[in-house]
Amino acid sequence: MAQISVLIVGMAAIGFILWWFFGHHATQATVAQVTDQEQSVDILVNGGYSPEKVVLKQGVPATLNFTRQDASSCLDHVVFPDFGINQALPRGQKVAIKIDTDQAGDYTWACGMDMFHGKLVITK
Repeated sequence: MAQISVLIVGMAAIGFILWWFFGHHATQATVAQVTDQEQSVDILVNGGYSPEKVVLKQGVPATLNFTRQDASSCLDHVVFPDFGINQALPRGQKVAIKIDTDQAGDYTWACGMDMFHGKLVITK
């Protein structure tokens, strides 16, 4: 009986971990507002990214402003593989990252350990 209980608890834990890291969760999205031919979005880093999805307009200079509140070392870097960006995010400081919006498409960013993710959409 004890072995069955341990097996059930273990399977539930594995299922939760798979859901947490690989499941599709509702995401908060923000469309950047264009002002003076520039666009910017503030992103809070605290147990993940908020907003988790950012929509930018193609061809308009863009800046993503990351402010990390989370103390975990996992979130102390943000990586944009498609743009060659690997930027440190000091805790409590706003870090501005310029994004090249010349190419429309869907791009991703992640923490340094690739556990937390965000999505960048550049539209025409």
